Amino acid sequence: MSDSRIIRMHETGGPEVLTLEHSSLDPPGPGQVRVRQTAIGLNFIDTYHRTGLYPVKLPFVPGAEAAGVVEAVGEGVDDFEPGERVAYLGSGTYGDHFTGPAARMLKLPDTVDDETAAAVLLKGLTAWMLLFEVRRARAGDTALVWAPAGGVGSLLVPWATSLGVRVIAVTSSEEKAAHARKLGARDVIIGRANVAETVRELTQGEGVDVSYDSVGRDSAGASLSALKPRGWWISYGNASGPAEPVAPGRLGQLGSLVLTRPGLFHFISDPADLARGAAALFGALRTGTLCAHVERRFALEHAADAHRALESGRTIGASLLIPG
Repeated sequence: MSDSRIIRMHETGGPEVLTLEHSSLDPPGPGQVRVRQTAIGLNFIDTYHRTGLYPVKLPFVPGAEAAGVVEAVGEGVDDFEPGERVAYLGSGTYGDHFTGPAARMLKLPDTVDDETAAAVLLKGLTAWMLLFEVRRARAGDTALVWAPAGGVGSLLVPWATSLGVRVIAVTSSEEKAAHARKLGARDVIIGRANVAETVRELTQGEGVDVSYDSVGRDSAGASLSALKPRGWWISYGNASGPAEPVAPGRLGQLGSLVLTRPGLFHFISDPADLARGAAALFGALRTGTLCAHVERRFALEHAADAHRALESGRTIGASLLIPG
């Protein structure tokens, strides 16, 4: 038994509650794999856990995705062996090591490096869920994409455009607008004022088929008002806080709209579904449809600084924690 570093929180609050600690490194149990982590994905949901917006049991180790090299396998694990590169989703990845069920591990193809895998697995599977599982995107659709330069948005935009979807993006700065256009957005709206009105102008009054909304409270009204009759408001994030409840009758009044709040883990709870989503994601990376866009890397012990950067709204693409 040896020692490993982790980031743990004993209370909810600001980035300062993230503390570096040492923990014993136990052998993996039956059906488990222990990984020496090489790259850890940062996601906005990590800040929700830290602040208490999404309640967790304390003490708590944040983190939901990472990649690394298998160090040891537990009893009954036949599909993995030490030295193999893997990526995975799981609770508590902020650390030098991660131990989790083999059923949730994915072997990495030679075409996907560790940093790319850690940067895109959760966010890329979320984009896959939005485009293929919640509502299948179709050529000729028009989609409103909020936060197109963020972790999910920077994957959602090029993947949607590769399917023939016209993307209208909403972002906060000229720099992010330029990035959204580079990713494939046909039109970009800067700022959150008059978004629905601008969408109507860009679509000759029709509106969009779907709004992919990761912002929440500040974008909800515009998402609803920008939709065509029978359009879909897919609310999958709370960057500005939770959206206010919507009465079912209002959805009818606005044109028989559909509102859904998908969670990725409901779509990949079965190992076969996880494998199917990962195959689509790794295929899109292999063909160049998607790129990781890793903008910033933080040492594990600087996790608090990483959260400050995420919450500043100034990051573009993905950010990583690097152990070691």
